[in-house]
Amino acid sequence: MIDFDWTFFALAIPAVMFAGISKAGFGSGAAFAASAILALTVPPGAALGIMLPLLMVIDAVSLRPYWRRWDEPSARGIIVGAVPGTALGALVYALVNADVVRVLIGVICIVFVGWQWGRARGLIRVGRFSFSRGRAWLTGTVAGFTSFVSHAGGPPVAVFLLGQGIDKTTYQATTVVSFWAINLMKFLPYLFLGIFSTQTLLADVLLAPFAVLGAWLGVRAHHLVSDRVFFGLTYLLLLATGGRLLWQALA
Repeated sequence: MIDFDWTFFALAIPAVMFAGISKAGFGSGAAFAASAILALTVPPGAALGIMLPLLMVIDAVSLRPYWRRWDEPSARGIIVGAVPGTALGALVYALVNADVVRVLIGVICIVFVGWQWGRARGLIRVGRFSFSRGRAWLTGTVAGFTSFVSHAGGPPVAVFLLGQGIDKTTYQATTVVSFWAINLMKFLPYLFLGIFSTQTLLADVLLAPFAVLGAWLGVRAHHLVSDRVFFGLTYLLLLATGGRLLWQALA
């Protein structure tokens, strides 16, 4: 049950705009924070159901500015690998309850921040490597799974693409086209699993303008805003949100 009160909109509007900015301007790596924030005020399944159509709207807005600027072998490999990953995510979702989904989202939030913290301090090193189809498929499988259960496919894709040393715009374009395809894959399983409802669709109608606005801001912020500033705020948000979701689930 979704209560469309001031608390819902106070969390949902900035969360959806944040997802648009992240996906359209900063490689999708932190867009899953929106689902985690929504899961603080609605059941996690409803949060996933609200966010998927909005993410698809953001994908549609983001595709044109980056059209054909992606790394085609990497994008193709990620998309192919995401097929079994999405199927595995659907199976896990069908077998677990809402608190397990909260734990999964919370753990992914905290692990993502921990990985970035370790990487920034040299404790975790991602060495350069050349492209291989096997790495692309494995990345897609992990991304398909984490994207299905929490819309958090960005981190494994970031490791794979950054390890190849590609430039910022190619990286951004590759994530846009990859997650456009992955989100399309997720739509029918979400429908059959009952993740969508009349309430989630109503929420989408109300929040869609903010998704488009966030994507528009993200495309423009891509060349203007420092990655350090954006992700610094993101990590604080993810830590707080992930911790709260774990507390809700385990308490």
